[in-house]
Amino acid sequence: MADGFREQVALVTGGSRGIGRAAAELFAAEGVKVAITYKSRKPEADHFVEEVSRAGGSALAIQADFADSGAPAVAVEAVVKEWGRLDILVNNAGLTRDNILFRLKDDDWDTVLDANLRGAFVAIRAVARGMIKRRWGRIINIASVVGITGNKGQANYAASKAGLIGLTKSVAKELGSRNVLVNAVAPGFIETDMTAAMTPEARAGLSGQIPLERLGTPQDIAGVVSFLASDQAAYITGQVIVVDGGMVM
Repeated sequence: MADGFREQVALVTGGSRGIGRAAAELFAAEGVKVAITYKSRKPEADHFVEEVSRAGGSALAIQADFADSGAPAVAVEAVVKEWGRLDILVNNAGLTRDNILFRLKDDDWDTVLDANLRGAFVAIRAVARGMIKRRWGRIINIASVVGITGNKGQANYAASKAGLIGLTKSVAKELGSRNVLVNAVAPGFIETDMTAAMTPEARAGLSGQIPLERLGTPQDIAGVVSFLASDQAAYITGQVIVVDGGMVM
């Protein structure tokens, strides 16, 4: 990122591990002041803040459950109170409650849609006014390839991610004239705690569906998030960047 970008402030939701953690670490390394939210992983969140502080950066950890409708706005308010502004929002917080259609409970549907879609909407609404006033902002929503393709046993998750893509495009149209850019990143199969526990045969089966013959890493996604937040992406908005090793091309 350019030196002029070093005074920016970012909020990465769900930033204590995985894709969110990788994005937050990259922002911090580039000189951005970074806040992360976490639901229950306080030790990991605190460790991130300590690491950034030791490296001379500024970081903040905020406990927030994005299935709670009030949590996103409270998190945004905490960041603005700490640093006076919020320039970059990465909506990464989310969860799954997988099951086949006939066994999918109403609560499992509601919880996933609330956390993955409504939480992002509320966070965007909370940051938009300040970004419009400064005539600069970057909103990056972490969607998923299943929001494009669908997936068996994930009707709720796929619907939430498809909704996030629609939200991305709609808000991009609303805010574009104020230089607030809104894009989505749609990861494919990414190395996670869950995939690490898979058998070698199961991992090989997943990799066999991918032209690059490997699962992605959180850093693969973080690099794209960083690019979309930078001035190098100043003419990109309303787009869905698929990062899946070619799986769904």
